Amino acid sequence: MDQFKVINDTCGHIAGDELLRQLGALLGNSTRKSDTLARLGGDEFAILVEDCELEKAESIANEIKELVSQFQFIWESQIFTVGVSIGVTMVTSHTRDRTEALKQADSACYAAKNSGRNRVYIYQEQDQQLTTQKGEFKWVNEIKDALAENRFELYAQPIVSTTTGFLEMYEVLVRLRNKAGQLFPPGAFLSSAERYNLSERIDKWVVSHVFEWLEQHYTLLPHLKYLAINLSGASLGKEDMLSFINTKLSSASFRREMIKFEITETAAIGNLKQAHYFIDSLSKLGCQFSLDDFGSGLSSFAYLKNLPVQSIKIDGMFVKDMHVDPLDYEMVKSINDIGHVMGLETIAEFVENEEIWQKLKAIGVDYGQGYHLGKPEPIAGILHHAKTIAPVA
Repeated sequence: MDQFKVINDTCGHIAGDELLRQLGALLGNSTRKSDTLARLGGDEFAILVEDCELEKAESIANEIKELVSQFQFIWESQIFTVGVSIGVTMVTSHTRDRTEALKQADSACYAAKNSGRNRVYIYQEQDQQLTTQKGEFKWVNEIKDALAENRFELYAQPIVSTTTGFLEMYEVLVRLRNKAGQLFPPGAFLSSAERYNLSERIDKWVVSHVFEWLEQHYTLLPHLKYLAINLSGASLGKEDMLSFINTKLSSASFRREMIKFEITETAAIGNLKQAHYFIDSLSKLGCQFSLDDFGSGLSSFAYLKNLPVQSIKIDGMFVKDMHVDPLDYEMVKSINDIGHVMGLETIAEFVENEEIWQKLKAIGVDYGQGYHLGKPEPIAGILHHAKTIAPVA
């Protein structure tokens, strides 16, 4: 069911349960006596349609989709419309067992969701989208296992001052080590985590372990300004995540300003009201915020006025070629100038060579981050750098 979570979160679990009951009754009345209707769990239902060709099954699925689209759920004077994403698969003599049939239907259902929701998707063996999805499913299991077995690891990349060159700030990055010992960067698994609602669990793991590490070592880091922690769009504005961070902070001894949360511009714009509340709540406790990938969204500067952040990270898509592309150079310069007018610190990502670094210094960008200045390394490396505070460039 599409939008079930919205209704469940907005109106509560009792409303969610009633919606499921009404939808179940609606589906029951629309199926034949020979068909089997079952609730698989959560907001997922399955219908086994016997003695039916694929064309007819697709027609039935579309009829159900239209029926649900016309259905209105009323709760405490509020009217909600819902939709369904439906996956269809044929059970033939080649289908090994019911588990395989359910996997195929589930895969097609997710493809329907990913294609825009409220639609029907037919499972086909050689479908490229389903093949891609199958790879993502493998990551889902890998992520769940890594969370259960504590196989994520913290790395840190320095954020360097353009004026002093000191290592006083770091962005914390997460890595996943599989059972064979191979280490994977976030780009390999985070898209799957976001797609299958696992990113919030990863965020909690990172927050918990960063706080724990900082609690153990902050007395050895007198010059550390902050550690930057990335939060996904799924976590932004969630009361559960807010409560989780509050609880962790309440038992911490380190200075709250030693924690800076990074949120992407697109995630903030997509949940502007929630983002503002989330940022404001943690800012009052002393935490800092940075808007990541700034310049990648629409109307960036207009939204910036409404978000109480302390810094912006200029999108690397503009920085990486600014030494050879005049337009990119001017974009970086403009973002930096407006950021400073608003009283914000500016950080440039993707500093990959000395030429870029020197241009950032000339423009007056406050900080840089990239492989030219320092590669990500295990977080324990911060302790080594703390013993020898010296410019890197």
